[in-house]
Amino acid sequence: MSASQRLDAHIAALGLDLDQAQRDKLLAYVALILKWNKVYNLTAIRDEAQAIDLHIADSLTLLPHVAAERLADIGAGAGLPGIVLAICRPDLQVELVDTVDKKCVFMRQAAGTLGLKNVAVHHTRVENFKPAAPFPVITSRAFAELADFVRWTEHLLAEGGHWLAMKGVYPSDEIARLPATVRVSESRPLQVPGLDAERHLIIIEKIAS
Repeated sequence: MSASQRLDAHIAALGLDLDQAQRDKLLAYVALILKWNKVYNLTAIRDEAQAIDLHIADSLTLLPHVAAERLADIGAGAGLPGIVLAICRPDLQVELVDTVDKKCVFMRQAAGTLGLKNVAVHHTRVENFKPAAPFPVITSRAFAELADFVRWTEHLLAEGGHWLAMKGVYPSDEIARLPATVRVSESRPLQVPGLDAERHLIIIEKIAS
């Protein structure tokens, strides 16, 4: 199965409506990750099929759950899921935050190469990140324990906004350690095509005072 066929199968399995230009950009993004990986060690994945399964398809599962027009991706690494979301939602302003310089350099290069005008990259600790306006959605993918994720980003969340935390197995212990100022409004199992592993989306919101 070619990379294009593999991606098409995953998109169909997820029921997503992506045009050919978006599919081409997703494949170009995979190629960029694999090319830079040889020098910069962005991710542990070295195989094209694995990258499509573990990075692209996994990130695409978040797409139906993002209804906002602005989003912050914290600890974005190689740009996952933020760059995938930006490709699929040109109307979504995506701000990528990471402390590792080489990863920020890659994300800027990828956004430029792929023509993503809706992406901004910030090389900073999230605690020091001061955006022009707070975000209705803050996401992370395997970034930190939930309590830390919430504590470090609380100043970035807009009124009525929520956190979308992508996790593996259901993180019951982490949920139990969340601060009393927030609650899990919903948790959803995510089915990642091509991947035989547990994935969960944990949706967290502030408790109204």
